[in-house]
Amino acid sequence: MNYSWNWNVFFEPSPEGVGSYADMLLSGLAWTVATALASWAIAFTLGSVIGVMRTLPSKAARALGTAYVELFRNIPLLVQMFLWYFVLPELLPEALGSAVKQVPDAPFYTAVLCLGFFTAARVAEQVRAGIEALPRGQRLAGTALGLGTAQTYRHVLLPNAYRIILPPLTSEFLNNLKNTSVALTIGLLELTARARAMQEFSFHVFEAFTAATLLYVTVNLVVILCASRLERAVAIPGQR
Repeated sequence: MNYSWNWNVFFEPSPEGVGSYADMLLSGLAWTVATALASWAIAFTLGSVIGVMRTLPSKAARALGTAYVELFRNIPLLVQMFLWYFVLPELLPEALGSAVKQVPDAPFYTAVLCLGFFTAARVAEQVRAGIEALPRGQRLAGTALGLGTAQTYRHVLLPNAYRIILPPLTSEFLNNLKNTSVALTIGLLELTARARAMQEFSFHVFEAFTAATLLYVTVNLVVILCASRLERAVAIPGQR
């Protein structure tokens, strides 16, 4: 097969009237980054809470945390995306469901919530593992100092646990960033969706997805660089 490469296609005007094909891809990248950051805020916050619940003395808290993790971790992300976007509005009262369907940028908010709740289950496992990896004496030291359970977690356990799990948390953020591509199935015009649109309009499939690949790699490398610097900044001297 003889394929005619044309890298100048990125500077040609797109049929959407929003500038060139390069502008289309950059717009998709912006939506990808926004979705990844917003969903990570939910995932990190909720995941930390669930992870802590799984290490509390309370059996009820541990059971609730385990149920959340098993539910969201064992349902494929694509299925969850469809459930959030197509099924949830139908389960709500009619007036509320209609309002949800008419929310501007509904695919974006749906993708943020879906990715946030899905990734939170994975973050929770990282947090749980980090807390359980700490020496038992740290929890006992907090108790000996007169700290309550919440204070022990806030001032003793979590700061040290986060240092341990920073590398796997970085991997989870990168997974979350790449999982934003699933949102194209509900109409979010993120980077992969923009690359598909470009190849359909211009018939230059290799150029479109080569550019998308390079953009994904660039963003991931920036995240890894920032995470490496953060890991060095929060490291405690004398400890790995």
